[in-house]
Amino acid sequence: MKATPDFRARKALSAAGVYAALTAISLVMLVPFLWMLSTSFKEPQAIFTYPPQLFPSTFKWENYVDVFSLIPFERFYFNSVYISLVVVVGTVFFASLAGYAFAKIPFWGRNVVFLVLLSAMMIPHEVTAIPMFLFMRDLNWIDTHLPLILLPIFGAGGVFGIFVMRQFFITVPTELEEAAMIDGCNRFRIYWQIMLPIAKPGMATLTIFTFVTVWNEFFDPLIFINTRELMTLPLGLSLFTDEVGTSWHYLMSATVMATVPLLLVFFMAQKRFIEGVAMTGLKE
Repeated sequence: MKATPDFRARKALSAAGVYAALTAISLVMLVPFLWMLSTSFKEPQAIFTYPPQLFPSTFKWENYVDVFSLIPFERFYFNSVYISLVVVVGTVFFASLAGYAFAKIPFWGRNVVFLVLLSAMMIPHEVTAIPMFLFMRDLNWIDTHLPLILLPIFGAGGVFGIFVMRQFFITVPTELEEAAMIDGCNRFRIYWQIMLPIAKPGMATLTIFTFVTVWNEFFDPLIFINTRELMTLPLGLSLFTDEVGTSWHYLMSATVMATVPLLLVFFMAQKRFIEGVAMTGLKE
């Protein structure tokens, strides 16, 4: 049955209305980022002028250069990059292993264990902060990067990763496993050579969520890190605020540079991220 011209016109008009609404919402959401970018190029006295100026009369490019001389910004940047990458790799690997086991390997108490793991996500992070600090102190790991790496991998972030990967592996037909077992594959080979290549959308979803969470983490570095050279970017950005006030032009310049990795990770994994959200049920 062919669609009538009136129906096609109404459908096109409806789609145009949806795109127009989404565009308007996107522009509203971009305003804070544009204001941050604009402030990063302003002189201090021009930030609070009235009426506000989105485009500064004079672009002060030196703000970006001065950030590196005021604080060890490149060191903070390196710390955040390598911690985030290690946590992402560790979380994706261990979460995919556990997610595959919960989705495809039948064992006694599987659903009960999974529910117990999910219940750990309901405990506020602030509740476990003091016990974790005491535990890390007993291990002599205070003022090291080990708590910032291991706690996200095996804590609530890791449980969330297990949930994401389990939801994805459930959608994979069991016949693929059965055919691989007939060919002589063991469980780990099935996971490594069959399941992981199929699970790229789910892994992309987990990568983005994990990277954004770890990159923006402020609370854990605040309680575990004392040495300035070991600080991450969120802690480093707080150095632009003191008793006198906040150096907004430097803070915005540093924040713009800190935002770049987040944008890169999202745009590189955007296509598979959308597939993963649709297939793991996170949109619900």
